[in-house]
Amino acid sequence: MAKDFFRYVLPHSDTIDKELVFFPYWRFKGMLFFCGPAGIKNRFIDVSHQAIASPHFPISVGLRSQAMRLRFLTPEIEGQFLQPTQPVQKMIQTFEQRFARSLPKPIALQSHIGETISLIYSPFYVADKIYDAILDNPVSSSLPVGYNIDDLAGAAPEWRIHFVSTLCPNCGWDLEGERDALVLMCKNCNSAWYPVGNRLKQLKFARIPANEKNGINLPFWRIKANISGINLQTYADLIRIANLPKVIRDDWDHIPFHFWIPAFKVRPQVFLRLASHITVSQPRGNLAEELPQIRHHPSNLPVDEAIECLQITLASFMKSRKTLIEKVTDVRINAKSVVLVYVPFQDKHHEFVQTEFQLALNKNVLALSKSL
Repeated sequence: MAKDFFRYVLPHSDTIDKELVFFPYWRFKGMLFFCGPAGIKNRFIDVSHQAIASPHFPISVGLRSQAMRLRFLTPEIEGQFLQPTQPVQKMIQTFEQRFARSLPKPIALQSHIGETISLIYSPFYVADKIYDAILDNPVSSSLPVGYNIDDLAGAAPEWRIHFVSTLCPNCGWDLEGERDALVLMCKNCNSAWYPVGNRLKQLKFARIPANEKNGINLPFWRIKANISGINLQTYADLIRIANLPKVIRDDWDHIPFHFWIPAFKVRPQVFLRLASHITVSQPRGNLAEELPQIRHHPSNLPVDEAIECLQITLASFMKSRKTLIEKVTDVRINAKSVVLVYVPFQDKHHEFVQTEFQLALNKNVLALSKSL
């Protein structure tokens, strides 16, 4: 794990014996959502941009960050590493503005969810020009007289990744989880653990009971929140706000409202559809506080990112559109409590199906989400 963000190095050609200069690039992967008069627009982006403003180096690493095998930065790697001077937030704002430029105004709400920010060092060497040390090709025109790469601040890399023990803090048993999982399970003492800082914190979890033996459990963050600027505290309030075709029963004013946000990464339009659909369905049956009995998908979307998604999820089911544009910017949502809940889906030929909530998810969409 890393305290702030991971740092990677692109591999250089073994035939190059020049002194290498590693130029830094910010990389941003994540989902962008924009809410305006035309509804909610979204896009998944995986982009990189110079972490030092320079006309002599490429503006980005292009597709290399996706196509090439990245190495973690370690102090043992030889070369001159240039220090970033451009803040990553400036890069994110640039791409947000570029996408928003084509959307109808006004944009009432925008959010980026599930983002992964990292720093990628790409290898070059300096002669009469700047040369790419991967393909050994020039990437700049002739350098100005007196150009000195040492004028750019550099420092030896002192960064390292740190490891957290995956023994259960409660009983000492081996914790289980996929490579990209944020939530690790202990089958010995029926507990779940989530990384916070440099330690593991016990996590409240449950599952919706099901009889299926060949299905899959998909994890959702069930979030109870304080909501101001709009009346949304109960199931009855949800029916009014979403204009659902239901006759409100008296007891529904006493059923608390929860957001249900996927705890896993998937394409933006699918992610929002799942969040909106399960939230509107408001699962209310008894939950079993035990590990899933059938296979489960890893939870790889941090709870902080799920909380960032609450306002855009609200916007996805608010009716009417005029009310949405008028009120959504005044809404304030503060999460109070979080529980990880596993929702069972049946395994059909091409889809995973949740019959109770009338929801289907294509298997290929879920499989491809591992690269997000």
